[in-house]
Amino acid sequence: MSKAIRFHETGGADVLKLEHVEVGEPGPGQARVRHSLIAVNFIDIYFRTGRYPLALPNGLGSDAVGVVEAVGPGVTDIRAGDRVGYLLGPQGAYSQVRVMPADVLIPLPDGISDSTAATLMMKGMTAQYLFRQVYPLKGGETILYHAAAGGVGLIACQWARAMGVTMIGTVSTDEKAAVAKANGCAHTIVTSRENIAQRVREITDGKGVPVVYDSVGKDTLEASLDCLQPRGTLVSNGTSSGTVVVDSQVLAAKGSLWLTRPAMVHYIHPRPHMLSMADELFGHVLAGRIVSEPQQSFALADAAEAHRALEGRKTTGATVLVP
Repeated sequence: MSKAIRFHETGGADVLKLEHVEVGEPGPGQARVRHSLIAVNFIDIYFRTGRYPLALPNGLGSDAVGVVEAVGPGVTDIRAGDRVGYLLGPQGAYSQVRVMPADVLIPLPDGISDSTAATLMMKGMTAQYLFRQVYPLKGGETILYHAAAGGVGLIACQWARAMGVTMIGTVSTDEKAAVAKANGCAHTIVTSRENIAQRVREITDGKGVPVVYDSVGKDTLEASLDCLQPRGTLVSNGTSSGTVVVDSQVLAAKGSLWLTRPAMVHYIHPRPHMLSMADELFGHVLAGRIVSEPQQSFALADAAEAHRALEGRKTTGATVLVP
């Protein structure tokens, strides 16, 4: 038996319930993993609220680290006792133990602790695919990145600095601005009192930026478009404030702009590519260019409180659950 967070209906954080679930032996191609830490991501809220539909009842979460307890037939590159992390697979990471596909597990290097790894799976790999694949940065660019003090944002700040990229980052408070700057964000915009597009134009001497990475969505869409250079790219990698709807004529009128809505699942396969992405990320961490630790932790039973904190923008950096 394992304790796990499950939900039987969509809605607010109070739909999340701690239950006991059966955990069987791994079948062909599967592994049983005992979690040490579970990452909380904004996408979990999308599933909980029904924005991303799931068959119910269901578990929640797709991002955790732990130790392999057993593997099923046909699994050759993962063994019992291996430390692993993952960011793919079926929902259900909010649990003590689970059986899951072995081919989504990423072996963890000895030099990376479980606490660091718990901040890297979804969040670090998101920074990798945004900066290295969706709109590949070469170094020397000035970019706009929304939610720079979030879990992905703080890793992105450090990655940008390591690449020689000047990041302009939006944050909601002065306290978060200080944290983002300490992690490598060159310029911050406090959205509660500053105009985003005006500040970007000031910082760039009126040129704007070639790319905006926007995980906020509806509330920042217009400002994001107004910050772009002609033929610039808006990477809409999240919609925490609401769905983005864009008239293609607006893109033309504002400078023949490009808009992409990427999803991790289309940038991480096949398995060798996923492992190479992780290797690049781990390399930055092992070299000290990226330092990442959870900033908030909650007991597994308090997953609802973790969701309220994240939705209320009361968190900075990564949030984890302790099973």
